[in-house]
Amino acid sequence: MTEKSSYILTGARVVDPSRGIDEIMDIGIENGKIANPSEVKGSEKIDLSGLVLAPGFIDMHVHLRQPGNTASETIRTGTMAAAAGGFTAVVAMPNTNPPADNAGSIEYIRRQSVLEAVVKVHPCGSMTKGQQGQEMSGIGTLKRAGVVAISDDGKCIQNHEIMLHVVEYSKSFNIPILDHCEDDILASHGVMHEGYWSTLLGMKGISPASEELMIARDIILARMVEWKIHIQHLSSRNSVELIRNARKEGIMVTAEVTPHHIALTDENIKHFDTNYKMNPPLRSEEDRKALIKGLKDGTITVIASDHAPHTETEKLVEFDYAPFGIIGLETSVPVCFTELYHSGDLSLSELISKYTIGPARVLGLDSGTLEEGKDADITILDIDIEHNIDASNFYSKSRNTPFDGLKVKGKAVATIVNGKFVFNTLMG
Repeated sequence: MTEKSSYILTGARVVDPSRGIDEIMDIGIENGKIANPSEVKGSEKIDLSGLVLAPGFIDMHVHLRQPGNTASETIRTGTMAAAAGGFTAVVAMPNTNPPADNAGSIEYIRRQSVLEAVVKVHPCGSMTKGQQGQEMSGIGTLKRAGVVAISDDGKCIQNHEIMLHVVEYSKSFNIPILDHCEDDILASHGVMHEGYWSTLLGMKGISPASEELMIARDIILARMVEWKIHIQHLSSRNSVELIRNARKEGIMVTAEVTPHHIALTDENIKHFDTNYKMNPPLRSEEDRKALIKGLKDGTITVIASDHAPHTETEKLVEFDYAPFGIIGLETSVPVCFTELYHSGDLSLSELISKYTIGPARVLGLDSGTLEEGKDADITILDIDIEHNIDASNFYSKSRNTPFDGLKVKGKAVATIVNGKFVFNTLMG
């Protein structure tokens, strides 16, 4: 089945937010493209009754760690995890070792992806050389090398003049900015959200203001230059309000939220488990609810995992010394369908849009849709299956997740890239 170039997927509930479709219908695939089923003659039919068929999910915030830290993840294992999680494409963050701040690094990632990746890998280039925030990378050179965006993810440019120049050059080369917003001084040495639980646990807190100040800065620059800035991993209620007001004014700013920030709070850190340590940190219940509200009203248009693998050894240290970050490619869909769809907060189409047309629009990708003639990138879901997340079965090389053992409802059961099954639990 996986090697056939033409076949028809029948009986599924097809949900395509890009075209407002939510109905039982057939989808044809021919030579790796979406085709009219009536024109795909004499082909195998695959019955997907009881399942949901959606455009291929895109995760626009993923750390594949290669080149550099291949003990934590590789392009091969990371994209296998993506396929198992229902993702047909990922955006690879540039904070590798060395950072992806030049055409040679991007070419390496592209070549390795051709050799090893099982889903599409879109490279993201670094905004500044070495991600040091001091000197711009060659943005035009990165664009020609094939990046879909630029970011200093993991770091935030503190110098506002340099950031202004980055925005101006990004507009010139028609490339979006993905920004990790954090004021270094306010966040300095913090390990968790600054609030009730940090006080109770005696831990150095990270104020939401450290995020909000830089978001306000980016909104001002986006308005000045009239260009696109995408805010990564929103975590606070005031951040949501800043984005909401900016979008109402027509400023070209978008935002994403992670599954862990909508499912967990700073109270989870009372057990001192380093798998709950991430940046931005888990915040209060009020912040969590504000993020969900932002998803509901369209302020936040993207869900991204911020998949950040670390080895067991790296995380098995005191909380203060553990690295920030958790894996998320194989938990994103189960957690979000449980927390957002089965809770009644988002409709199926609304939730799927955050994984499809939302990221595609930010990145300017010709994907996130089941329109005929487009690449046959498809995610197939069982939205009602109940199961427990089992990290021991992950394809990722790392296991740093707070969701191990969690009972959830819904998951990806098959993933198709360019018409070929790259992950399939439906049949042998």
